Amino acid sequence: MSDVIKNRFEFVILFDVENGNPNGDPDAGNMPRIDAETGYGIVTDVSIKRKIRNYVEVLKEETQGFKIYVKEGAVLNSQHETAYIAKGIKTDEKVSKEQITELRDFMCANFYDIRTFGAVMTTGVNCGQVRGPVQINFARSIDPIVAQEITITRMAVTTVKDAEKKTNEMGRKHIVPYALYKTEGYISANIAKKTTGFSEEDLELLWEAIINMYEHDHSAARGKMAVRKLIIFKHDNELGNTQSHKLFELINVTRKDNDKPARKYTDYHIEIDTTKVPDGVTIIEKL
Repeated sequence: MSDVIKNRFEFVILFDVENGNPNGDPDAGNMPRIDAETGYGIVTDVSIKRKIRNYVEVLKEETQGFKIYVKEGAVLNSQHETAYIAKGIKTDEKVSKEQITELRDFMCANFYDIRTFGAVMTTGVNCGQVRGPVQINFARSIDPIVAQEITITRMAVTTVKDAEKKTNEMGRKHIVPYALYKTEGYISANIAKKTTGFSEEDLELLWEAIINMYEHDHSAARGKMAVRKLIIFKHDNELGNTQSHKLFELINVTRKDNDKPARKYTDYHIEIDTTKVPDGVTIIEKL
């Protein structure tokens, strides 16, 4: 494992969707999530981190030190038990604070997403709690979205009884014709140093996973999704040189033609005001 990161970072991700549902809301019939007051689209941080986890799992395939804690079909307490076995502790015995620290450190060392995003591991088989150095906001669309409900048909029925009454099945798909979303993220070198050990190798993997997080996640429901731009602000020290919101405000995304709705990424203009970048901060564009 490489050295723990020594610099604070902020980053901005721009990603888009075409004829798909980027993040359905189960409380609204799986319609695309939306801010009811403004009409802007929303994608949760949980959804974005899920895609990052999925890419790392595909790439690393359970390589030592890069296992994924929160994944499809995982039983979290069973994940915790691996730490107890490795440390020779019985799961039914009372553990001390020192043992909790050992168990927590084991989980951080072996699971990439714990080392990155943190985790609450106090669910029965106690491995402690970790605040991760990488945090991501909800994404919001640049413009208000129009969620459409499309009726579809399937030219086959489910059961023999159904076949006596009909020859096809009706269904619905919820889509956004096009939307460009923006989210912001933060990376704390201080938390990485004190708690999880998030390293330079982990950081490079994070950038790769963000850029490719939709490349192995295509589905009929999500349509065409892609990360379009990754802008990174690197501070020259651990605690940073300015407030994060001031860096985020340097990025301006505008539609080129306000007389018609956007239907592709090139309908937008992305500008970074490099004249106002504070001393000690470097801008890195990965895309």
